[in-house]
Amino acid sequence: MKNIKIYSSNTCSNCTAAKEYLKEKGYEYEEKNVSIDQAAKKELISMGYMGVPVIMIGDEDVVVGFNKSKLDELL
Repeated sequence: MKNIKIYSSNTCSNCTAAKEYLKEKGYEYEEKNVSIDQAAKKELISMGYMGVPVIMIGDEDVVVGFNKSKLDELL
């Protein structure tokens, strides 16, 4: 199974929907909450992203926003 990392925030409804979708599908993921983790926020910005959710799949694939079809395709 591919390593999944999701950058999220406390007030992001799309983040919540993405996490619930991954759980429904049985995928485990690492969450990096930029609302409470300043290091995660800096990490996300350093990669050029200014919004959440950003879902990293493996070492190469990135899904910006909550896109079910793109997640299904990559997972």
